[in-house]
Amino acid sequence: MYWGTATTGRPHTGYYVPALKIAQLLASGCEVVCLLADIHGFLDNLKAPIALVESRVVYYRLVITAILESVGVPIEKLQFVVGSSFQKSPEYVMDVYRLSSLVSEHDAKKAGAEVIKQSGNAPLSGLLYPILQVLDAEHLQVDAQLGGVDQRKLFVAAKEWLPKLGYRQRAHLINPMIAGLNGGKMSSSDVDSKIDLLDSPEVISKKIRKAVATPRVTDENGILAFVEFVLLPAAALKGCKEFRVERRDGVKPLIYTDIKQVHEDYKNDVLTPQLLKPAVSAALVSLMAPIQAAYQASDEWREITLKAYPPPEKKQKKIKDRGTRYPGNKVGESVGSLDQQI
Repeated sequence: MYWGTATTGRPHTGYYVPALKIAQLLASGCEVVCLLADIHGFLDNLKAPIALVESRVVYYRLVITAILESVGVPIEKLQFVVGSSFQKSPEYVMDVYRLSSLVSEHDAKKAGAEVIKQSGNAPLSGLLYPILQVLDAEHLQVDAQLGGVDQRKLFVAAKEWLPKLGYRQRAHLINPMIAGLNGGKMSSSDVDSKIDLLDSPEVISKKIRKAVATPRVTDENGILAFVEFVLLPAAALKGCKEFRVERRDGVKPLIYTDIKQVHEDYKNDVLTPQLLKPAVSAALVSLMAPIQAAYQASDEWREITLKAYPPPEKKQKKIKDRGTRYPGNKVGESVGSLDQQI
């Protein structure tokens, strides 16, 4: 089995969903390859600049390892593979040429529609992206691929395209994608939609408080999505599948082991946003604590973070030279003699 991720923006809590699926596969005895797709990130509209790709690959490896270790899953059968380690080989490049001669521009655009940034005058690299992804399964010699629902068109393309080169079809497993805090898709590029894996407990609580959670409405509810796709599966892997909601004034807490009951209570206003949000915040802080501890204990991780995602440069304020005779200038405040200005 393999799961691939383009090493672009900083991984957020949405990465728990595929990571927990990987954890379940590992726990069941599968051998899993985690493809750190550095070339894919570059091809997708330069989301991963070449100068930062190498550092981001290391960052992703550290993050994914920390997620899996935080839920207590052994990772001996997990193998990390960097895309550029095999995607520049003569055999792979020749397959890219072969498949490019068989796939139309229309079909390439359609396959990558939900994954690759689309524009009116898109670069040619965006058409190569789906071709590379389809070929990865063959060159990694895996039996199946795991991916989110946004990958479904690529999976359909893989079923059609691989036999054109004489390669066997692969199986595909699709996992759901967690809704963002603002109701849409959780995205690395949208700060308001996500919780970063290295956010402090205070920041996590603040973001959860501000999140969209309409009373009685379960659709596109990012807070409920955390419970369904992250908190309950993580608790199950750790040996106690439950989600606990504390209540005030000595009232017994609500304890859930089934997401259906969570949704039912939310629709009936037994579980209100005011009760749900603090419970999700507390559970997330607890779940992410080992990741935070691993980050603080690793000099390599802290150093690579600055290299992979350097803080934006501060804009320097321009100082206007108003000359020597501007209104209000006092005697002796001259910015320089005429000779100096010349």
